[in-house]
Amino acid sequence: MPIGSIAIGVPGEASHPDTIKASLAEFISTLIFVFAGEGSGMAFNKLTNDGSTTPAGLVAASLAHAFALFVAVSVGANISGGHVNPAVTFGAFLGGNISLIRGILYWIAQLLGSVVACLLLKLATGGLETSAFSLSSDVSVWNAVVFEIVMTFGLVYTVYATAVDPRKGDLGVIAPIAIGFVVGANILAGGAFDGASMNPAVSFGPAVVSWTWDNHWVGPLIGAAIAALVYGGVFIGQATHEQLPTSDY
Repeated sequence: MPIGSIAIGVPGEASHPDTIKASLAEFISTLIFVFAGEGSGMAFNKLTNDGSTTPAGLVAASLAHAFALFVAVSVGANISGGHVNPAVTFGAFLGGNISLIRGILYWIAQLLGSVVACLLLKLATGGLETSAFSLSSDVSVWNAVVFEIVMTFGLVYTVYATAVDPRKGDLGVIAPIAIGFVVGANILAGGAFDGASMNPAVSFGPAVVSWTWDNHWVGPLIGAAIAALVYGGVFIGQATHEQLPTSDY
C-alpha cells in the first residue's frame, strides 16, 4: 500500500450532497449502535441495582453490541460504507479508501451520533448515568492499551477482509455479520478488563454526558493503522491496488 494512495480530497467535497448524505448516515448508524450498546449496560445496572458485572451481564453486552453493530453497518453500507467507528474510518483513510476531508466529516458525525444517543438514553431513563469506560482492578493503562490495539486490529482487519478487499466476491454480503461477530467476541475477551471499546465514538459519548475523561487513549487508532497497513500492504498489495475499484469503505 503506497503512501501515495492516501487522498486529501478537494474543498468542494465537504459540501457535496453525497458527502453530506454519507455523514448523516454515519450519524444515524452510530446513534443506533451506541443507543443499543450503552442502553444494554444501563438496563443491566437497573436490573441489578448497580451490582457487580456478572458473566451473564458480559454475554448480554456482547450480544447487544454484536446485533446492534450488524444492523448499524447494514443500514449505512450503501450510503456511507457503514463505518460506525472513527477507528474504521482512520484505517480506511490510510488504505486510500476515503479522503481526509470526508473522513473528518465522518468522525464529526460519529462522535455527535454517540453524544446524542447518550443524551437520549439519559432522557429516556429519567436521568440514569451513562457510564464511561473504566478499567478493572489490577488492570493498568498499558494493559488496556494493548487490549484495545489487538481488539481493534482484529476488527479493522475483518473490515478489510470482508468489505474492502476487491477480491471479496460474495463474501462481502456477510461483511456486517462478520464485523458484528468480531466485536461481540472481543467484548467477551476484553470486556471484563477494560470494557472493550474498540471505538473512540463509543467511548466519547458516555464521557461527554457523564463528563468523565479517565483512560482515554489511542489504542483503537493504533490497532486500526496496523490492520490497514498489514492487509492493504501485504494482502491487497501494489498490483491489485492499481486496479482497486471503489469500495464501500
